Amino acid sequence: MISDYKLPNILPVLPLSNFIFFPNTSVPLNIFEQRYIEMINDSLKKNRMLGLVQPKYKKNNFKSNNPELYSIGCAGKITSFNETDDNRIILVLNGISRFKILEELPNEKLYRRCKVSFDQFKDDLNKNERKIEFSDLELLFKDLKSFFQKKNYELDWKTLEKQNLDQVINSICMIAPFSLEEKQILLESKKIIDRKFKLKEILNTYIIGNIENKTLQ
Repeated sequence: MISDYKLPNILPVLPLSNFIFFPNTSVPLNIFEQRYIEMINDSLKKNRMLGLVQPKYKKNNFKSNNPELYSIGCAGKITSFNETDDNRIILVLNGISRFKILEELPNEKLYRRCKVSFDQFKDDLNKNERKIEFSDLELLFKDLKSFFQKKNYELDWKTLEKQNLDQVINSICMIAPFSLEEKQILLESKKIIDRKFKLKEILNTYIIGNIENKTLQ
């Protein structure tokens, strides 16, 4: 089954550091900066869609109002929102498809807009669910549980195990305490099987690093 979403070629973009967002996942967002409140209000009047993109980690990049962005992000649709008494917007964003930024467009608004292409991520719209197999994630889950415990991260593993393969891998990638660059690598992995291997590869570097540190001590 292919989604019937009409994907725009221009998106307002919300830069979020060290956070990745995937199709077929949902995230709550707390919007409080005036420029992004303006962006959400404009989006609600149109197609309710916006893009989440990571800013690149460079000296002074995060101090800028317009930090340099990675070229790959993920578009989502606002499915619920609520305005608070202190002028914030609480919303839920459902992931639709990843995109590539082709160019940033001039904008008289405070927020940023980009011309984008979804062409290389057409598979993101395929809603055929792949059932999770125990063998797919058995060793990965074992290492992840140990890693999360050491980082004092809590996760509802029983709920995770009830999800399909795509949701499990993407959920773990989103919440794992990896670096900005590592999360971007996971986002740009084209297929779910590639993402699973990249996730395992990144996880192994942390596990090996911990072992080496203990040996040196």
